[in-house]
Amino acid sequence: MSAARLDVTPAAVRGVSWRSATAAIVERQYRHMKVKTQSKKVNKAWLNDHVNDTYVKLAQKEGYRARAAYKLKEIDEQLGLIKPGYTVVDLGSTPGAWSQYLRRRMSPAGAAAGQLNGVIIALDILPMEPIEGVTYLNGDFREPEVLERLEQALDGRVVDVVVSDMAPNLSGIESADAARIAHLVELAVDFACNHLKPEGSLVVKLFHGSGYSDLVTLFKQTFKVVKPLKPKASRDKSSETFLVGMGLKKADGAGLPQVKNL
Repeated sequence: MSAARLDVTPAAVRGVSWRSATAAIVERQYRHMKVKTQSKKVNKAWLNDHVNDTYVKLAQKEGYRARAAYKLKEIDEQLGLIKPGYTVVDLGSTPGAWSQYLRRRMSPAGAAAGQLNGVIIALDILPMEPIEGVTYLNGDFREPEVLERLEQALDGRVVDVVVSDMAPNLSGIESADAARIAHLVELAVDFACNHLKPEGSLVVKLFHGSGYSDLVTLFKQTFKVVKPLKPKASRDKSSETFLVGMGLKKADGAGLPQVKNL
């Protein structure tokens, strides 16, 4: 979910009812958030909305670690990005909902365990509980040493799809936050340019606001087809959106365009 993601791993809430567990997770998220909230009343309202959220309940029912799984599911169903036999890299993977979806999508009959037809490599700065068949790397995607480990895990494979749910900790200062978001998106684009098959795809999360149009321009300069999407599972009040780039214009990653200074 992020380069500095909130820890919502299931191990932290074992032995607790689902509703209590969900509340505990969200309360812990608030203790770690750097963006100031307006009031305790707003916090409680958000918590109540979260606990009663349709996608939160559906994720619990279907065994996903987070409602975010349905964002990737909708994107995939609309564009047909993920296929059995693919090599997929999941950046900002913790708590693992996207990797869970990928694992089921690339398994016979959508199984959550057992045979896996393809390769999934997940990476996040925060720990992630194991998912059968998924290779997980713990580290900061911005660090060269971590990228080297990712290269080793790929073992020469060319990637079919890169998905990135990375997002920085937000400061509330628009210009600073826009620069952090742009940096992560640029890193994902750079990685995609150097590892994707010519017909491969990249999915990234970003937010409407300062710098958004520049990132769309970057995608249009890099990919043949660009689709901005806001899945139904994204909250209506959120500025969150996703950009999907399909088919590299330059298959070797040479001459990668850069986002201008924000």
